[in-house]
Amino acid sequence: MKAAELFVKALEAEGVRHIFGVPGEENLDFVEALRHSSIRLIVTRHEQAAGFMAATWGRLTGEAGVALSTLGPGATNLVTAAAYAQLGAMPMLMVTGQKPIRTHKQGLFQLVDVVDMMQPLTKYTRQIISAATIPARVREAFRRAEEERPGAVHLELPEDVAGDNADDAILLPTEYARRPLADDAALAQAAEAIRNAKQPILMIGAGANRQRTAKALRDFVDKLGIAFFTTQMGKGVVDEEHPLWLGNAALSDGDFVHRAIDAADVIINVGHDVVEKPPFLMRKGRRTVIHINFSSAEVDTVYFPQIEVVGDIAHTVEWLTGAIEPQAHWDFAFFDKVRVAFHEQLHAYADDPRFPMHPVRIVEDTRKGMPDDSILCLDNGMYKIWYARYYRARSPHTVLLDNALATMGAGLPSAIAAKMVHPHCKVLAICGDGGFMMNAQELETAVRLKLDLVILLLRDDAYGMIRWKQAEMGYGDYGMRFGNPDFVAFAEAHGAHGHRPASADEFLPTLQRAYDQGGVHLIDLAIDYSDNHRVLNEEIRELSAAV
Repeated sequence: MKAAELFVKALEAEGVRHIFGVPGEENLDFVEALRHSSIRLIVTRHEQAAGFMAATWGRLTGEAGVALSTLGPGATNLVTAAAYAQLGAMPMLMVTGQKPIRTHKQGLFQLVDVVDMMQPLTKYTRQIISAATIPARVREAFRRAEEERPGAVHLELPEDVAGDNADDAILLPTEYARRPLADDAALAQAAEAIRNAKQPILMIGAGANRQRTAKALRDFVDKLGIAFFTTQMGKGVVDEEHPLWLGNAALSDGDFVHRAIDAADVIINVGHDVVEKPPFLMRKGRRTVIHINFSSAEVDTVYFPQIEVVGDIAHTVEWLTGAIEPQAHWDFAFFDKVRVAFHEQLHAYADDPRFPMHPVRIVEDTRKGMPDDSILCLDNGMYKIWYARYYRARSPHTVLLDNALATMGAGLPSAIAAKMVHPHCKVLAICGDGGFMMNAQELETAVRLKLDLVILLLRDDAYGMIRWKQAEMGYGDYGMRFGNPDFVAFAEAHGAHGHRPASADEFLPTLQRAYDQGGVHLIDLAIDYSDNHRVLNEEIRELSAAV
């Protein structure tokens, strides 16, 4: 068999079912091998989108998604997706083509050192120089991608190596692997600090977004009665309708959740690292921060924990739940006061009738229209802050947002992958007009795949978040506005259904009808960001300060 066929057989052995990508001349042997395999090639319209899809597949399944490109410009188009997966801890393998390495006749045409380019953006990157190395390289790539902390890996398959003869021997995945458990002394020290605390609080980050860890944290909260909040990428790990939920650290400072953080004397920090912009844990008075994670803390000026419990997170939380009993001296009165005030403010503007629509009304109507197991895939923009703060996620991985690289353009590709992973769930892509147009071509991919998918396009005809930051810094309104196509006509030109609600009351029925009808739908919804400063910078700070 050819080396390309051996490569594909190794992917099959790893359980790969789909590959997302754009083929090229240099990987035609690989594509031909896919044609005769059990793996489905999902042809995308851009390699960046293919990478976002593969990363989201990995994020939702824990199994590395696979993205394919050719050499040169195809490979460079994967760079943003590589960083997206690496910073966001999403397991993904990128397979790129390359010119023949033994001899070629095209000089430096399209020649880029892709392996070197991928070095700072991946956990593992190698060029395949011999067919005999393929089984080991593929197995190691998947092992690295999927081990904690997950991330991006890359293999380059040159054209001449792909065509070489190869044996059919492959390496099978490890049948059983268990992460190391935390040190007994560290566990005991953490338990003692929690017992001795007066006002302990629990912070849940992205690393806790695992099924077993989520259950362990629910048991921890229910038994001990300790209030919790989440980072943006920790949303939904514990049901946000839980009576002890204190909110999401979506704002940098001044929100109700920050009042609770300031009052806490012990912060139990589960699954967070500094790649996601953290709330300000370390700045005020004497307090103990307990770091519970797969790996030791990366110390930063905003994060330097006093106790580190390093090992399997679920085991650590389960151990602490069994070892600690509720303490009579714990005082949660202030947290209760904060929570009541927060929930009162959370529903302000939920019935706001204005049009273009107020962000809170959009979030509230979205929550009403989506079942608890539905999946929201957010692009990056001003609306992400509103959704992170106001949308109440009911279970893990039902709000997919990126607060690590925070790149625009990932919303629609991520939603396509999410729908493929969970075909029976309602999936909603939420995009600004800026982010949507960065990968709008994948609308054709969604239609071609015959997905039932709704895209909520929030239109303000500007780069809204940067415009807000520009105003906050006292600069004039300059350089942020742009024009847009007729998005309804744009959707229909791709074979999708387009909708443009003309009032706030029309949005929710439009969303519900789109799901009832099936197919790909785009809802062009005008959003009013005029309250960004008043609500997020003034009203919330004033109300929380009054608690």
